[in-house]
Amino acid sequence: MSAPEHLLLVEHDVEGHATGWVDADPQSSQLRVTDVAATRGDGVFETISIGSGHPQALDAHLERFARSARMLDLPEPDPSLWADAVRALAELLADHEEAWVKTVLTRGVEGQSMPTGWAYGTVSGDFRRERTEGIDVVLLDRGLRSDAAATSPWLLAGAKSLSYAVNRAAVREAARRGADDALFVSSDGLLLEGPTSTLVLRRGAELLTPPTDLGILPGTTQVDLFAAAPDWGLQGRVATLRPADLEEADAAWLVSSVRHAAPVRSVDGAERSIDSELSAAMNGFLRRRLR
Repeated sequence: MSAPEHLLLVEHDVEGHATGWVDADPQSSQLRVTDVAATRGDGVFETISIGSGHPQALDAHLERFARSARMLDLPEPDPSLWADAVRALAELLADHEEAWVKTVLTRGVEGQSMPTGWAYGTVSGDFRRERTEGIDVVLLDRGLRSDAAATSPWLLAGAKSLSYAVNRAAVREAARRGADDALFVSSDGLLLEGPTSTLVLRRGAELLTPPTDLGILPGTTQVDLFAAAPDWGLQGRVATLRPADLEEADAAWLVSSVRHAAPVRSVDGAERSIDSELSAAMNGFLRRRLR
């Protein structure tokens, strides 16, 4: 039996303002072939976890959605309209413990001024193995210095854009090397992020994550984990990290909205220990979030 899926098309006027949304058939053609989402990857998106009908970290996701839109000079998404669309899809998926909704905003059809927008929702895959047994990770050079976001803002470092060819290529390269996922490193040797995830390390009683001014995406899941950290006797802190810090850490995770907290069990083939108890606590917390 196929997973349920639902689609809402967000309508805009010629000035780029969202005017409402309508139900659509996710199995029918909806996107014009000249839309720059398809031809240029010119747009932004967010993927929001849904727990038993409750959108998780919705405000943070919509704030990041708007931030990415500003970075690409797209019309400002109406937060209340997009929030209503996400909640409507979440309600349709309320019978499932874990689901997700993706919001997308593109520059629209080539040569026209009206953006294209939609929200799509379906059930999450099974990530029990990744959350319990962990994942194998390889370090990949991103080919940019850690200050690229400041020196070259046109590279859109830190924007959640539809231009994901590099991210997907990194995952394929990880697979070629016998790993599950990748972790980017700047050309000057700083740890950054995964293609679809945020790095979190545990060192003693601290949880550490790299700073977003290195041109990485602000992690909504990481923020929620740091807020919960005192419940586990830990404190969260943003810190500049290098591969040696990853090697010396007591434990490490790649965290994201849908897969949640995946403990890192090896880096470049070198095995490392997994904090199974904390991993279970993190994933239990993330599944139970009601906001």
